Amino acid sequence: QVQLVESGGGLVQAGGSLRLSCAASGGTFSTYSMGWFRQAPGKEREFVAAIRRNTYYADSVKGRFTISRDNAKSTVYLQMNSLKPEDTAIYYCTAHLGWGTPESTQNPQWYHYWGQGTQVTVSS
Repeated sequence: QVQLVESGGGLVQAGGSLRLSCAASGGTFSTYSMGWFRQAPGKEREFVAAIRRNTYYADSVKGRFTISRDNAKSTVYLQMNSLKPEDTAIYYCTAHLGWGTPESTQNPQWYHYWGQGTQVTVSS
C-alpha cells in the first residue's frame, strides 16, 4: 500500500509562487510514475503535470510550473510560479506503479494511488 501526503498549499497573490510537496511511503518510489492533478469547484479533475523518466505538463501551466522528484526522499514537488487566479483549486498528488506511456500520464484513471489534496488559492 502506498500513502501520499501533500503539503505546501496556501493563499498567494497573483504573480506569486508556491511549492507543493508530496511525500510517499510504501513500495519503491523510484519505480513510480508521479503526477499532479487539480480540481476547481464545479469542474472536473484535470491533469497538471507528471514525471516518469521525463516530465509532462498541461498547456495551461507549461512554462510556469515545474515538476521534480527526489527519489532519496520519496518526494515529488510542484514548483508553481507566476500563479493566476485560475490556478485556484485543490491539488492532488498521484502515483502509478510503473512507467506506462506519456499519454497515459494525463488520464486520472491510470493512477493507482491518490493523496488527500492541498488547497491552493490565488487572489487577484
